[in-house]
Amino acid sequence: MKRLLSGWLLRAAMFSLLLASAAAAATAPNDDLPEIPMVRVKGGCFRMGDAFGSGGADERPVHQVCLHDFYLGKYPVTQKEWVRVMGNNPSQFQGEETLPVENVSYDEVQKFIAALRKRTGKKWRLPTEAEWEYAARGAGKAQKYPGTSKDDELGQFAWLESNSGLTTHPVGEKRPNDLGIYDLAGNVWQWVQDRYDRDYYRQSPRNNPKGDPFGVNRVLKGGSAAKEAYHLRASYRDYQAPDVRGSLVGFRLALPAQ
Repeated sequence: MKRLLSGWLLRAAMFSLLLASAAAAATAPNDDLPEIPMVRVKGGCFRMGDAFGSGGADERPVHQVCLHDFYLGKYPVTQKEWVRVMGNNPSQFQGEETLPVENVSYDEVQKFIAALRKRTGKKWRLPTEAEWEYAARGAGKAQKYPGTSKDDELGQFAWLESNSGLTTHPVGEKRPNDLGIYDLAGNVWQWVQDRYDRDYYRQSPRNNPKGDPFGVNRVLKGGSAAKEAYHLRASYRDYQAPDVRGSLVGFRLALPAQ
C-alpha cells in the first residue's frame, strides 16, 4: 500500500511539474518579443484640421483640441513584431523583417493589441486621430506634413508615389519629424482608434476627443508609398471598414502616460 501511494505521489508530483512547465512556456514568449520603441509626447493644445486651406470638407472646421501626455510608437509596427505576436505574416510586401506590417484590418489589429496586452501587461492601444495629428505635427505645430510644410522637402521625410517604387521600405530610413518619430507620412497608411464621421469636427469635444461614437468605418492617417503628397498631409483623413484588409494599410501603437 505504501509503495502504491508512493508511486501515486510521484506521478502527481511529475504531473504538477509538467503543468508548471507548460505555464512557464506560455509566458516565456514575452522574452522573445522584440522591443517596441516608444516616444513620450508631451500633451498640449493645438489647432486641429486643415489650417492650410488645401484639404477636404471633412478636415474642417479647424478647431482647438487639448490632449494629455501619451506615448506613440517611434515606428509603424514591423513584420518582425507582428510575426512574434501573431505567428503569421499577412503583408503583401515581404523580404525584410523591418518592413512595416501591412494588409491588416482594424479588427485584426485589435486582436494583435489584445495578444500584446496579455503577454506584456501593458495598456497598448491605437492612438486617437487627434493624438496622431498632434504628434505628426511635432506637438501641434503649424506643419502641413509630418516634419515640414514644404512640398519639395517631403521626400526627405516620407516614402510616397514619387520616390518609393510603389513598394514599402524598412521603417526609419527617412528623416524623423520634430519629435523623433519616423514614417508618420507615407510608407503605409496607419489605423487610428476613431470612428469616421465627415462632420465630426463640427461637434468634436475640446479635450481628448475620441471620434464619433456611432460610426462604423475607422479612420486612416498618413498616406502610403502609393499616394501623392496631397494624401500625406497631417490633416488628411481617410477611412475603411474595420473588417477589410487594405493594401499598404498598417498601424503604430500608443500607450497612456503613467
